[in-house]
Amino acid sequence: MNERPVRLVLRDDLRRSRLTVFFRLFLAIPHLFWFWIWASAVSATVFVQWLVTVVRARPITALNTFHVHFVRYGAQLTAYVALAANPFPGFLGEPGYPVEVEIDPAERQSRLSAGFRLLLAIPALWMLALVNSVAIGGAFAVFLVGAGVVFTAAFLGWFAALVRGTMPRGLRNIAAYGIRYTAEVWAYLLLVVERYPSSDPTLPGEAGALPFRPIRLVVTDDRRRSRLTTFFRGFLVVPHIVWLVLWGVVVVLAVLVNWFVLLARGRGVSALDRFVAAYLRYQLHVAAFLWLIANPFPGFAGRQGYPVDLEIDRPDRQARLVTAFRLFLAIPSWIISGALQWLVLAAGIGGWFAALVTGRMPEGLRNAGAHGLRYVAQANGYAYLLTDRYPFAGPPTEAQPPQLLLDEAP
Repeated sequence: MNERPVRLVLRDDLRRSRLTVFFRLFLAIPHLFWFWIWASAVSATVFVQWLVTVVRARPITALNTFHVHFVRYGAQLTAYVALAANPFPGFLGEPGYPVEVEIDPAERQSRLSAGFRLLLAIPALWMLALVNSVAIGGAFAVFLVGAGVVFTAAFLGWFAALVRGTMPRGLRNIAAYGIRYTAEVWAYLLLVVERYPSSDPTLPGEAGALPFRPIRLVVTDDRRRSRLTTFFRGFLVVPHIVWLVLWGVVVVLAVLVNWFVLLARGRGVSALDRFVAAYLRYQLHVAAFLWLIANPFPGFAGRQGYPVDLEIDRPDRQARLVTAFRLFLAIPSWIISGALQWLVLAAGIGGWFAALVTGRMPEGLRNAGAHGLRYVAQANGYAYLLTDRYPFAGPPTEAQPPQLLLDEAP
């Protein structure tokens, strides 16, 4: 993987002050006011930078530095507001914050790319706005929100941090991904860098292994897409949607029976576990096909071997108390799933246009969509009583092997 000009730096230790967490939005008011002033100035300087770059293919160094500090400050402020970091940030975007971005400004840029930068940035802004559920017309407000997944992580993390004094790693990581992608988009739009933003959710490697989950995603997809099946993908998936609904009715009954059995003996019925696991795998196959995360037309039985597939460990004993309140406990995971499904939608729509033109699915979009599907599968597996291990929201890290890039393997 080539080093990108906008990189995430993750030094956060997950510890949070309950007092500052409780008053986080109030404490951020001076920063929000300062950000508005800074953003107003940047709105004027970026036009000057654009004219100069188009004329001489080299941006003004002083303005580049000004914009780098602005993007870095926006990332630090978003990390503070979204509880992805704990310390009160500075007002100048200086390096050293626990969650921040490093930016290598481009010394020279293509005049053609610079001239049409706003037009070229539309897909990235559209994806960012879709994930944010915010209208693009909000200008720098999109940056301030960070991402829909960032807001969701902050909302759930606020309650967790007040109770535990720490931010759950998965929520911190998914917020960090949204911060990094937002910074890439704005660095590109402000002519700081020439390289197009990547929606790939991979984060820098962390010390220590990510938590193991008995439901894991394995991606062997080669990113090649048939233009013909891509164009008609929505029509081709109709038989699978019908079968999903019919199969799902029986699965609800199977899960209900298993719930009573688990409460009685702490272990489900093996045959029912296998039946529900096949349905969960089939759900993933259909979603991967629909959103272009994979190319082949999937089978109807949920068998292993699809290019985007699940490894599901045989269910072990489960805690009766967790089982009794499973639907209630699953609510936070469904909230996160809802946010990540916007990411899958954005990846699928963007990939549809890209695949029609190039015959390939962009790696960043494929990986972003796969990450969203992986979490949805883990959340559904938790609700379907296949495991009592809570789903892990965080994106993968660079330290993971390529063939299991989107898997939380130990």
